[in-house]
Amino acid sequence: MTAASLERLHGTIGLWSFAHETLAANEAHRAPKLAEELGFSSYWMPESAGRESFTSASLLLAGTSTITLGTSIASIWARDAMAAAAGAKTLNAAHDDRFVLGLGVSHKPAVEQARGHIYERPVAAMRSYLEALDSAPMFSPEGSTRPPRLIAALGPAMLELAAELADGALPYLVTPAHTEVARQALGPDRSLVVEQAIALTDDEDDFRARASAHLRIYTGLPNYQNNWRRLGFSDEDFIPGGSHRLQDAMVVRGGTDQVAARVAEHREAGADVVCLQVLGADPLSIPEAEWRLLAGEVR
Repeated sequence: MTAASLERLHGTIGLWSFAHETLAANEAHRAPKLAEELGFSSYWMPESAGRESFTSASLLLAGTSTITLGTSIASIWARDAMAAAAGAKTLNAAHDDRFVLGLGVSHKPAVEQARGHIYERPVAAMRSYLEALDSAPMFSPEGSTRPPRLIAALGPAMLELAAELADGALPYLVTPAHTEVARQALGPDRSLVVEQAIALTDDEDDFRARASAHLRIYTGLPNYQNNWRRLGFSDEDFIPGGSHRLQDAMVVRGGTDQVAARVAEHREAGADVVCLQVLGADPLSIPEAEWRLLAGEVR
């Protein structure tokens, strides 16, 4: 069955953001604190070239009191399973079970060029990692606990693994059609947390600029390309920044009505939690105005 700390998020809206990374370390908690004050259920953060995930999570959890903090995702190549298990258990024990360990295999350039590991057999690597989480010893008082864990799953094999060895899946850059496929693969007893990018603008040029900047890095990554092909896209959609068709599918354009409609589509397709990623005019600042607008109209 789904972990209890995930069940309390079902039917809610969270935020996916790296806004905390734009702040000084001792001020980073201001981003999830604002999300908490606005009533969002959860705050999901990436791990790339910024702060180390577990250290960052500790900073953010310490500065908040009710919001759930999830990694989206922590790379399995960044730390071994024993370290990840111990870190997740300690964070949950110290912060009222408000931490969700989101794990992913990342991408070949980030693994081989940035970290110096060999990226191969990602599904098998994730299976071994999840199994190692369960067998990892820890002698602290929280050592016998099992924090909730989700995996970044797009294709059939990873979704099957999410249903078997995780508490659910955490897909990124997907459509409601993929959400429906993911729910079917996971079954009714696993959590499905989906990310949805939004640009609160009606201006065509502004929207295209934001969507292109958002998708630019992802359109060159095979993991996303393969999943988009399964959703009916083709190589002509994978130009840097994406075709207009891909942009329109991946990023909601308009106002809160359009956002609410897309959230409803994901929920109808089987999502338990929808995490909104605001593509603001200034990507290096907290999109406070947009978060406030969403909190008032969508929540």
